[in-house]
Amino acid sequence: MQRQITVRDLWNKKRRGEKAVLITAYDYSFAWWEDRAGVDIILVGDSLGMTVLGHPYTLSVSLEEMLNHTAAVSKAVSRAMVIGDMPFLTYQGSIREAVINAGRFLQVGASAVKIEGGKEMAETIAKVISAGIPVMGHIGLTPQSVHKYGGYRIRGKTEQEAREILEDACAVASAGVFAIIVESVVSELTQQIVEAVSVPVYGIGAGPHCDGQIIVCYDILGLYPDFTPSFAKVYFDMGKKIEEVVSEYAKEVREGIFPSKRYYTSKGDKK
Repeated sequence: MQRQITVRDLWNKKRRGEKAVLITAYDYSFAWWEDRAGVDIILVGDSLGMTVLGHPYTLSVSLEEMLNHTAAVSKAVSRAMVIGDMPFLTYQGSIREAVINAGRFLQVGASAVKIEGGKEMAETIAKVISAGIPVMGHIGLTPQSVHKYGGYRIRGKTEQEAREILEDACAVASAGVFAIIVESVVSELTQQIVEAVSVPVYGIGAGPHCDGQIIVCYDILGLYPDFTPSFAKVYFDMGKKIEEVVSEYAKEVREGIFPSKRYYTSKGDKK
């Protein structure tokens, strides 16, 4: 069995100038194949609320749902670091609640948690870390604040907004996060963030200047039918392929082609 990637490994990658590879997974099978492919971090993202559960936003995902999916992913992984995404209202209410809920992710197999927010979450992040729970920060476009920002839009275009996001990066870095995800900000701002903090910075829709990239697995496989973000390259349209395969299966069932002799047994078959 391969040794699982640690925070120290990620820091060493940054020092050596090596890009880290991050991707989401929500179940055992996806995680098994992604780990086999050699990714560095698998994030059990609250994006499962949209891609798997069909909600319009990530806000409806419950803690129990996140823990169940994190447990499934963790069982499949031997090399990649597994990070559990703390869902809406599981860490904003009180620091004590945040620490307890974060600890539950480690109890089901994750190595760390991700917490959205900047300056306003710095104290909470520091307390969670002081309990021995590694935290990845998440700034820029934070999906749990979609209503606050008026939808999913690129952030950091104005001087004031860029300054606030840079301050957020410095605040969560000072709080002790081991890495920061920067989502949907202008690439020039991402470069400033990378230069301003010492921890690894991973981007999603944030340009090429990061220490690594993260993407939603459903986006690069064409599996989410509602929309594909402009920053996501569809490497293979698995959605179309699934439709083709299921259509072929349905046709063969209706025509009596499936199951053929190869796919069933009869009393006369030898064991």
